[in-house]
Amino acid sequence: MYSTAADTMTYPKTPHKEGVALWKQLIRYRWLYLMMVPGILYYIVFHYIPMGGLMIAFKKYNLVKGIWGSDWVGFDNFKVMFDSPDFLKLIRNTLVISVYRILFNMLPDVLLALILNEIRVKWFKQAVQTVTYGPYFLSWIIVYGLTFSFLAPDAGLISTWWRDHTGDTLNLLTDKDWFRPLIILTDIWKNTGFGAIIYLAALATINQELYEAAVVDGAGRWRQIWHITLPGIREVFVLLLILRIGHILDAGFEQIYIFLNARVYDVGDIIDTWVFRRGIEQLDFSVASAVGFFKSVIGFVLVITANKVAKKLGGSGIW
Repeated sequence: MYSTAADTMTYPKTPHKEGVALWKQLIRYRWLYLMMVPGILYYIVFHYIPMGGLMIAFKKYNLVKGIWGSDWVGFDNFKVMFDSPDFLKLIRNTLVISVYRILFNMLPDVLLALILNEIRVKWFKQAVQTVTYGPYFLSWIIVYGLTFSFLAPDAGLISTWWRDHTGDTLNLLTDKDWFRPLIILTDIWKNTGFGAIIYLAALATINQELYEAAVVDGAGRWRQIWHITLPGIREVFVLLLILRIGHILDAGFEQIYIFLNARVYDVGDIIDTWVFRRGIEQLDFSVASAVGFFKSVIGFVLVITANKVAKKLGGSGIW
């Protein structure tokens, strides 16, 4: 029996059938969709609705008149930001500290994860992971307190030892040359354990048969790490790198603000600390909002660009 073209032709589903199929899917997975509701509400309430406040960046905001009643000034608030004599210094400090974080903070995370992955004594691995993960739960106030107890000019442990052995006064907390290294070192100490957990989760997804095949082929541990382990976490590394590039203008306000002092403003004052002084201390919310809008646009462009570059280089990117 012969079949005609009409018999083999597929017809598109009607809107009515698609609607019925959609409702069947919603009913079938209703509990999964219900669990999504809190997360969706969180993003709507705390991320999307506040975006209406971006109007402040284009107005001369007045607390009494409110957002909609304040006078429209266009791009005047952005001109104030760009015309500020500190603008170039703020951009430079922010970029330098952010690049330092990317270069020196991501590699320790990977290195710690690789070390933990190679440890075969379970109790020792858990102990090391607990010790390195613990500082993540400390606030930056406590971290600064610990740093101050070691580096205080008169009573710090390291400063006192240095003075007793050399006769010189050691004051690293107010030294311009040491401010950025202290920021990076304390950030590594606090966040490396948490960052390693992400890579450990990625390492757990690698097929163990690959290692068994490598052993049969005579590959040692270094060869296995180079040809199996590192490629296995490459996608996660690229993903985190893209996200960090998108936040390159966020150099870590809380840490910088706590460690910052008048003597290191030239190397430590960043965009967020300037915005805090301008918006909270001087109550100039319009200029502060304009700076935040500027940072968001730059971050969006960087994420799109980094994602395309990652795909061009053979990675999967974020989407």
